[in-house]
Amino acid sequence: MKNLRAAVIGAGSFGRNHVRVLSRFPGVELAAIVDSDFEKARQLAEEHHSHSFPSLDLLPPGIDAAIVATPTVTHEAVATRLLESGVDVLVEKPIAESAAAGERLAKVAQQQGRVLQAGHLERFNPAITAVEKVLTIPLFFEIHRLSVFTPRSLDIDVVLDLMIHDLDIVLSFTQAMPEEIRAAGISVLSPKVDIANVRLSFASGCIANLTASRISTERVRKLRLFQPGEYLTVDYQRQEAARLAIRKNEPNSKFVPQIAFEQLPVTSGEPLQLELAAFFDAVRQRTHPLVDAVQATNALRVAEAILAKIKEHADLVGQTIRSRQPSTG
Repeated sequence: MKNLRAAVIGAGSFGRNHVRVLSRFPGVELAAIVDSDFEKARQLAEEHHSHSFPSLDLLPPGIDAAIVATPTVTHEAVATRLLESGVDVLVEKPIAESAAAGERLAKVAQQQGRVLQAGHLERFNPAITAVEKVLTIPLFFEIHRLSVFTPRSLDIDVVLDLMIHDLDIVLSFTQAMPEEIRAAGISVLSPKVDIANVRLSFASGCIANLTASRISTERVRKLRLFQPGEYLTVDYQRQEAARLAIRKNEPNSKFVPQIAFEQLPVTSGEPLQLELAAFFDAVRQRTHPLVDAVQATNALRVAEAILAKIKEHADLVGQTIRSRQPSTG
């Protein structure tokens, strides 16, 4: 089978991760690394025996697929240009700067007949895959995603930086958009929202509580999910999933119900490797990607609504504070 020729656009932290995996990916040739900071691209290409370019204008012909790992504000322009050039694309999350831009990207991909996958990495976490196999009717989510502060991705709010992973998981599990959103958030170490707490309500009665922070003293990636008769837990970092279920009584038995615990079988693997494998399979087989532009745009649309609610809450708190300050007159 002919090797796919792949390019990575963006040599920042996300781009470097993609390059690391792609440089030893079976059946794929890392043909190009592109970054406007050419020295950064050159060093990365030299390290992984590839070729570097300062601009898409210089991208060599014959590229089959590209990873877009540039700043979010550039996603639409870069991905559109690639799609219109006949290249299949994986775009890092969030898929675009806005839901409207995400919709435009989805339309371009459809018109060009190209594969467009969004980089929602946690969909490929083996622990999530294990939970999907036993998922029934989600009733309640409790999700925490906390990170130690780093100067990475400070151009976007924590909702778009971290929480969007979990928004995508909740939407994929519920197969629905929320009917009501309540949210609060604050800026601490950056001009953007650094901590956010969100409550989503669905028509089914399902509730999802999500907390994301990028100024925590520890790194936490956990999801808890209640469904009829069961409680499921996921530790994203450890790639562990467990189920607590009520052990049913035998008919006419006086046996007191007990909680049965089991560790769900999880086949460990690097989510990025699994994500790229799914992308390249879709490219080769011309099939629909697991995380398409429509799903990614829905997650982004919910994120935008959350940020609007955070602003409403901040305005209300500001009014309350001002109203209770002593008059200086």
